[in-house]
Amino acid sequence: MRRWGPPVAIVLLLLGLWQLASSLDVLANALHIEPFLVPSPSDIAQSLWTDRSLLLDNGWVTLQEVLAGFAVSVAAGVGFAVVLHVSPTLRRAFYPLLVASQTVPIVVVAPILVVWLGFGIGPKLAIIALICFFPITVNTLDGLRSVDPDLLKMMRTLDASRWRTLSGVEAPTALPYFFSGAKIAVAVAVIGAVFGEWAGSSSGLGHLIQQASAQLETALTFAAVVVLSVLAILLFGLVAVLERRVAWWGPVPTGDR
Repeated sequence: MRRWGPPVAIVLLLLGLWQLASSLDVLANALHIEPFLVPSPSDIAQSLWTDRSLLLDNGWVTLQEVLAGFAVSVAAGVGFAVVLHVSPTLRRAFYPLLVASQTVPIVVVAPILVVWLGFGIGPKLAIIALICFFPITVNTLDGLRSVDPDLLKMMRTLDASRWRTLSGVEAPTALPYFFSGAKIAVAVAVIGAVFGEWAGSSSGLGHLIQQASAQLETALTFAAVVVLSVLAILLFGLVAVLERRVAWWGPVPTGDR
């Protein structure tokens, strides 16, 4: 109750205020729009039930894109972090470019990737991987560089190979850092999937949001957003559980204290 009580109470309070404001047309009058454009939580809940098949089908498409794109970003991000860590020359050359890559808006890149890769799953995976790549790479690299210098001296004293030092000392130290980046990445991966589907897609929650918004079906639009949020929360929770199982020696997250 101490952990979940306050956030649940805040959510229920906000939903109650939203329901009251929608019932009294307070929001519609304040925005100077028609009341049907401001759905209440009960309208959204009804859409979640009546359109459940549509939401589940499109949600499954988006989930597959997120998982595949996240897997690509993990493989590429960890590999790139190891290369930059092992080679200081490459780190000095590529790290500024890695940071600069985050200044390019994904919304601009997404249509270009669709033109290059077509309307299949390719551009969605690329967009998700681009979004997730940065936090995974940076956090993993920071973890690899945070090893206690005394441990490195001990490994050199024991005449350990570079691979033995990397696998036996540096990788375990970096693992909690990797999971910190992975939790950020898996949460924003859902946003990347939506951007990819907006750029060009015939299915998925992003495509459904586009269609519902164009047809002024605001309750369905909000219902799709709810499903997206639930997906992100569940994926974040799965990575957090895996972190406790695999990297149990890392620092305890603030929310678990």
